[in-house]
Amino acid sequence: MPTITVNVDDDLKERMEKHPEINWSEVTRQAIQEKIEALEVMDELTSESNLTESDVQDIANKINESGRTRVDTESA
Repeated sequence: MPTITVNVDDDLKERMEKHPEINWSEVTRQAIQEKIEALEVMDELTSESNLTESDVQDIANKINESGRTRVDTESA
């Protein structure tokens, strides 16, 4: 099995060391696996899309703005 190296800052390393019972390599492997699977689903969903990167960004901005408006309304 190939090996990869992951860099973490000193604070995170210290916090990880407080939990020696955790197999951090396995946690990392699972996180990478989940991310890859999500990306593959996105690739499949968008493989025949005609949207441009700009179109996607416009939609994302509208969703974010709508979410901010909703949170502001609900917290007022």
